[in-house]
Amino acid sequence: MGDFDNREREEVFSKKVRAGKRTYFFDVKATRSNDYYITITESKKRLEDGVFIKHKIFLYKEDFEKFAEGLKDTVDYIKANQEVVEKRYELSETPEVAKTADDDFSFDI
Repeated sequence: MGDFDNREREEVFSKKVRAGKRTYFFDVKATRSNDYYITITESKKRLEDGVFIKHKIFLYKEDFEKFAEGLKDTVDYIKANQEVVEKRYELSETPEVAKTADDDFSFDI
């Protein structure tokens, strides 16, 4: 019973970001003492067998500023040294993404 209660309140917030062949999940979770932390998951389908490969990073609140600063400095370096054209997944993909997102949310409920 105790494990079930912890699992219920573990997931606090979730943001799914589709970016081409990859999907990123930004999840806020809670420890048993109700401290929030972030998990960042990259999910990509392996071409050979269609299996989804996931890589996960745990980011704790005491590291937010340093992590954000490091990410910003790294992105700024690349933008200063190479042209970066960010892809926007809109027009043609919007109906599919919206439909898929609704389906995904219905499974979570």
